[in-house]
Amino acid sequence: MLFWEILGWMLWATVFIGYLFALFAIITDLFRDRELNGWWKALWVIFLIFLPFLTVLIYLIARGQGMAERSGRAAREAEDAAQTYIREVAGSSPSEEIAAAAALLEAGSISTAEFEQLKAKALS
Repeated sequence: MLFWEILGWMLWATVFIGYLFALFAIITDLFRDRELNGWWKALWVIFLIFLPFLTVLIYLIARGQGMAERSGRAAREAEDAAQTYIREVAGSSPSEEIAAAAALLEAGSISTAEFEQLKAKALS
């Protein structure tokens, strides 16, 4: 009998954790949606408080497609921001720096010794 009780508790714990994940995803989606009026957002939250499981099911059925689109758009924006930050922090590649130094050498703006110093700095 103890085995089945433990198994039952594990099942309910899994269902509850799944519900919490869905709840936080819905709340995040509500605040992410710019097209939804503030009163509608408040109404969804009120229903989430008083009729939690039913509201989660209705929300996922009614707004699930838009939820996926908004989530994907947010992920793309975060990835673009991260890539932009990495490019800004990393600066230019060594080959770009050497090419720029070579262009300065050909233009006569720097000497061969200065070119070698820039090249060594870019490669280090």
